[in-house]
Amino acid sequence: MNPLLLLQVAFRNLLASSINRVIGGIIFVGTLVVVVGGAVLESVDDGMSRSIIGSIAGHLQVLSSKSRDRLDLFGRSGSQMDLGALDDFAGFKRLLEEHPNVKTVVPMGLNSALIGSGNTVDLTLARLRGMYRQRQEKGASPELDAQLDSLKTHVRHMVSVLGEDITRRGEIIDEARTDPADTEAIARAGSDDFWAKFDADPFTSLEFLENRIAPQVSDADMVYIRYVGTDLDSFQKNFDRMHVVDGQPVPQGQRGMLLSRYFYEQNFKLKTARRLDIIKAARDNGQTLARSDNLRRMVKDNQTQTRELLFQLDPIKAKQATERLQRVLGSQEKDLEKLLVAFLDMDDASFDTRYAQFYSELAPLLELYRVRLGDELTITAYTRTGYVRSINVRVYGTFEFKGLEKSTVAGSFNLMDLMTFRDLYGFLTPDRKAELEQLKQASGVKQVDRAGAEEALFGGEGALVTEARQDAINEDQALQGVSGAHVRDELMRRIYTQEEIESGVVLNAAILLKDPRLMKQTMMELRNKANAANLPLRIISWQQASGQVGQFVQTAKMVLYGAVMIIFVVALVIINNAMMMATLQRVREIGTMRAIGAQKSFVRAMVMVETLLLGLVCGAAGALVGAGIVFVLGRVGIPATQETLYFFFSGPELHPRLSSGNLVAAFVIVLGVSALSTLYPALLATRVSPLQAMQMDE
Repeated sequence: MNPLLLLQVAFRNLLASSINRVIGGIIFVGTLVVVVGGAVLESVDDGMSRSIIGSIAGHLQVLSSKSRDRLDLFGRSGSQMDLGALDDFAGFKRLLEEHPNVKTVVPMGLNSALIGSGNTVDLTLARLRGMYRQRQEKGASPELDAQLDSLKTHVRHMVSVLGEDITRRGEIIDEARTDPADTEAIARAGSDDFWAKFDADPFTSLEFLENRIAPQVSDADMVYIRYVGTDLDSFQKNFDRMHVVDGQPVPQGQRGMLLSRYFYEQNFKLKTARRLDIIKAARDNGQTLARSDNLRRMVKDNQTQTRELLFQLDPIKAKQATERLQRVLGSQEKDLEKLLVAFLDMDDASFDTRYAQFYSELAPLLELYRVRLGDELTITAYTRTGYVRSINVRVYGTFEFKGLEKSTVAGSFNLMDLMTFRDLYGFLTPDRKAELEQLKQASGVKQVDRAGAEEALFGGEGALVTEARQDAINEDQALQGVSGAHVRDELMRRIYTQEEIESGVVLNAAILLKDPRLMKQTMMELRNKANAANLPLRIISWQQASGQVGQFVQTAKMVLYGAVMIIFVVALVIINNAMMMATLQRVREIGTMRAIGAQKSFVRAMVMVETLLLGLVCGAAGALVGAGIVFVLGRVGIPATQETLYFFFSGPELHPRLSSGNLVAAFVIVLGVSALSTLYPALLATRVSPLQAMQMDE
């Protein structure tokens, strides 16, 4: 058998018939899909792994083997995972860091809560209350008195605006639907007599405004917050993608919180400003107001919801805003609300100009965020045993993960110091223990063991029983040194040692490796090490720890290769049938070759070589074109058109790159399909005899 002759015949018949061209087209498309799809998915896999590892998971996660639930860092929104507590973080950290491939171990714990963002009136009244407390503690001063007068004027202006709203509402709806008590409260809060007596008892007056006036303003929100309790200093050092954007890091060893910049913008920014930001981002991505119902709805919402802006503007700022809007709009209108409605009426032609004017003219007069950096945020969460606990935490700044600035997944986590997390989750911290001891001493509680309980209660001088008496309870005196603002301030100022931070309880921890390529080997060795030390540790990979998010790429790969398999199964049937038809069309040719001495083995080899050569040539062409597409995509990039894609792409764009594995897989599949589809046609060709060939008509 002459191999050269086989190749010559195969090249001559390569694309000689339309059937071969159809077969070649199928092989071309299938190979192109394998190369391009595989390259894109591998790049997504690499990008997503960098997002998960670099944002919160680390290379490995460790948790208690007694945990009832699986660790899911990005799932289970709104519910707690039932994870067993790891009592001695310092101990198992030392054990794990003995491994030569372990860089460090970062303590963690996940929890969630609902917090009230407060409405505009609430926030203003809180500032006013704070100023009166300051005057009570430090005494009056001309500067403080001027600030108080300005803020009181602002609150009175808010009441006036709210009263106008009540009047307008009464003109368009049935008065029976309006609570007379609300109208009476507005009338009282807007009267000269109320404000003339305000300073005589400011805290009582503020309580009335907080309980009767603020609830009538409906712009407050309940915000769902997810937070990670961790050693903040260690977290920032080891997760190098994390950086503080605004404010400052929490001072080392102190209590505090860092809010995700994405979360902060989404939940605490002035709603009008936030909508404008969303519209601008959408327009930057190619959308237009003319074609998007959603963007036009946001413009309409801004026009109809101007109260949030009006409530923030005291008379002086309201006058400045009116003058600036008159100048911008070229209008003589004096009604600020009408000016705001006209200004916020935007289309594609005016949006960019109005957006810039909003931030240059109006924003300096407004509080853009309901929670300011440096403020205390009250976090109310369920503990591990189911009761509710609240703690005030100071917000020091906002942070982002580089490349994931617009990611909803990475932006959903906020960072809290580990000591505050333990208090909120219900673990006994040294501060909590000391507080309980002080409460016991202040209340006169005596601890009695089980054996002596009966004697203490009934057999002695009545040490545990005393005569009840009627008396007024002075809470400030009873709880002095135990609770109150001074205790919170003391906790905020306290600096915890690294030993105190690490010696307590954690729920899980991130393990960062020196060489991630040895992750599987290191994971197995750490498991063996923990088992040998009889420690109840479960060590899992970042894919397992990230739940469905981590399995996304594997699922996508299965879908891709399933689709490719279907394509090539169909191709196998088509190629097989096509080759059978081609063989039957070449009966005279094959019979003549047999008549002049060609053996069956030669005919069989000829058919197989032709199909394999066709698959090789068309497969190579598909791989070459696919490689070209991947190269172009790698240079240009695939933009993350949706915020979720930022996490999967590990940035605003995905830059696919070609791997040798994709090319090898494509050629193996092509050659395998080509060989299988040729078996029966080759067998059929060997059955053609010279006599059959001569008896066939032209």
